[in-house]
Amino acid sequence: MKERKIGEFRVGEIGFGCMNLSHAYGVPPSPEAGKSLLLEAVDLGITHFDTAALYGFGRNEELVGPALKPVRDKIMLASKCGMQGVDGARVIDGRPETMRKTLEDSLRRLETEVIDLYYLHRWDKNVPIEESVGEMSRFVEQGKVRAIGLSEVSADTLRKAHATHPIAAVQTEYSLWTRNAEIKVLDACEELDVAFVAFSPLARGFLTGIDLDPANFAEKDIRRHMPRFQEPNFSENAKLLPEFRAIADDAGCTPAQLALAWLLHKRPFIHVIPGTTSIAHLADDVAASGVELASDSMRRVEELINQTTISGPRYPAGTQKEIDTEEFTS
Repeated sequence: MKERKIGEFRVGEIGFGCMNLSHAYGVPPSPEAGKSLLLEAVDLGITHFDTAALYGFGRNEELVGPALKPVRDKIMLASKCGMQGVDGARVIDGRPETMRKTLEDSLRRLETEVIDLYYLHRWDKNVPIEESVGEMSRFVEQGKVRAIGLSEVSADTLRKAHATHPIAAVQTEYSLWTRNAEIKVLDACEELDVAFVAFSPLARGFLTGIDLDPANFAEKDIRRHMPRFQEPNFSENAKLLPEFRAIADDAGCTPAQLALAWLLHKRPFIHVIPGTTSIAHLADDVAASGVELASDSMRRVEELINQTTISGPRYPAGTQKEIDTEEFTS
C-alpha cells in the first residue's frame, strides 16, 4: 500500500476505523471475529488503526489493544478523549482532569504504554481549546502520547490549537456527500503541515455499492437518526447511485474503491479510515490504494454527488450543535 505522513509517522494511506467492531451500526461481531478482522487488516498492509474511548464505551479499546499487541511496533495506534460514555450516556468533556483519567483508562484498556496519535474527539465548547490542548501537550511531555490530533474542528480552532502545541492530524467526516472540509479546513491543514484523516469516507455505507434499506437497519444503528437516511431524503439520494455505479464501472473499480480513490486523489495529505465488519469488504477497500482515477472520472463523480445534490443534513440538529466544522450556507 502507498504511504503518507502523519506527524513523525509514515502509514498506509488507507487505515482502519475500528468503531464498527463495537459500536454504532447495529449488532457488532463477536470479539473473536473482531480480532480476526483486525489481524487480517494487518496482513493486508494496514498500519493505521483508529479507535476511541467512546466506541462501545471502552469495549473497542479492550478489543483493539490486545488484538494488535503482537504487532504493536509495526502499526500506528490512534485513540481519542474528550467524548466518552458516562453512566450509559455519551458525554463531551474537555476538562483537563477528565482527559487525564480518560487517557489512563485508555492506556490500560489498550495494553500499551504510549498512544501514537491521541485526538480530542470533540471540542468541549465550555473549555477553551488552548486549555484542552495544553493538557494534551503534557501527555506528550510525559511520554504517554506521541502526537496530538483534533476531530471535527474549524480552521480557526485548528489554528488556535496549533499555536498551543503542534497538531499532527485533523479527523473529520469527508466523502463525496460530506464536503465541509473543502470550505477552509483542508487549506489550513496544507498550510500548517497537518494530515487530514477522513472518517466515514464511504458515507456510512451509502457509497459501497450495496443496496441499503434503512427500514432494515438494526434498532441501535445510528443511521436511523441521520436525516440523509430518513425519508424523503433517502429515496432522493438513492436516485444518484445507478450513475455512481456506472462511473465506477467506467473507471474499472468498485463503487467503494471509487469513493476512496476520489478522496486520495484530492490532496496528498489526506488519509482515509473506512470501517467494516467484513473481511471481503476490507480487502476491497485496501485495493483502492492502487486505483488511478482519470480527471474525467473525478469530474463526473464530483458533479454527481456533492453538497448541492444530496438531500438532508448529515446530522440531526442536536448533534450538529456539538461540532465545530464550517457549514455551507444555503
